[in-house]
Amino acid sequence: MEISPTTTSLSASATQNKQSESDISKITSDFDTFLKMLTAQITNQDPLNPINSEQFAVQLATFSGVEQQVRTNELLESLSGKLGETGFGQMAAWVGMEARAPMPAYYSGAPLAVLPTDPIAGDRHELVARNANGSEIWRAPYTQGTGPVQWAGVRSDGIAAPDGTYSFRLESFEGDRLVATEEAQTYGAVQEVRIDPRGPVLVFGGGIERLADTVSALRKPTIAARS
Repeated sequence: MEISPTTTSLSASATQNKQSESDISKITSDFDTFLKMLTAQITNQDPLNPINSEQFAVQLATFSGVEQQVRTNELLESLSGKLGETGFGQMAAWVGMEARAPMPAYYSGAPLAVLPTDPIAGDRHELVARNANGSEIWRAPYTQGTGPVQWAGVRSDGIAAPDGTYSFRLESFEGDRLVATEEAQTYGAVQEVRIDPRGPVLVFGGGIERLADTVSALRKPTIAARS
């Protein structure tokens, strides 16, 4: 699968290099201008009232500090860009794999594995499924420590749910009072990896997107996912 962000990343790198070259050229030009001004000040100073040499030292030190800071920033940006490209290259190998993260899942006829997080409160827990419109379609009791729940795509009324995107949350109660709600984790096949200002983003079926650092597990595609 071709990943379009690769071209974007290369274009961004080229733009960054051009920007760095422009900054260096600007620094050189400014430094030459500073030297010309300094020479003019020394040449045209009043012999009876010469300019304090300390002023020149302060000006030179100030400009030198700014120049060094700009060069340091360029080095850090270059290093960050290289690290980002390396990480992106590694992430590209995730395409076609199944990643697990707190996110909705795309249902297309095969049962979905839902992994609730450990309840943070409450003495009674229920796993709830909602469709893309946010309407509840299924609810079932959940006992902490029972592991993944297989949702077969059937609503609480026994009617088969249509293909689409569904979200799952674990609701915790104390008596009849809702005290906590946590998004459950699901597996999804990675279709694309792209660069985002926040970091690498994984794109799943149904247009679901998640930052790569939210992924807690990675596995080869299941038979159901490949069919």
